[in-house]
Amino acid sequence: MPTIVRSLFGHARPARPRRVASVLIVLSQAPFDGDATWNALRLAGTLVDRGEAVRLFVMNDAIEVVRQGSTPAGAEFDLQKMLKDLLAKGARLKICTTCVNRCGIGHGEVIPEAIMATMADLASWVVESDRALVF
Repeated sequence: MPTIVRSLFGHARPARPRRVASVLIVLSQAPFDGDATWNALRLAGTLVDRGEAVRLFVMNDAIEVVRQGSTPAGAEFDLQKMLKDLLAKGARLKICTTCVNRCGIGHGEVIPEAIMATMADLASWVVESDRALVF
């Protein structure tokens, strides 16, 4: 049976089914300098827990977050674990191939869940997403 909602004027109407939003989060800043990446991953986790479709694109200095074993000793948060937990919950991850190469990271050095991608892939995600945020 459909849910009935009353408007401000008391008129009954069927409730609209909730549409899942798609959110693209672009990580661009160095992950271990400040809290931007940590907050981006926290937001992504909240969105995933709410049932939203989350896409993460990692580029520029943020590429360090997908390098295996990159978490500095004594780091307050394990950003890579946060990222992997998001992926286990259904978030999608792509990383900039050019950025990986520019930073001298070998393809075998990135976490296995990372999908190598291009600017064309990022452009597609930007156009397909309801919202895009850059951290």
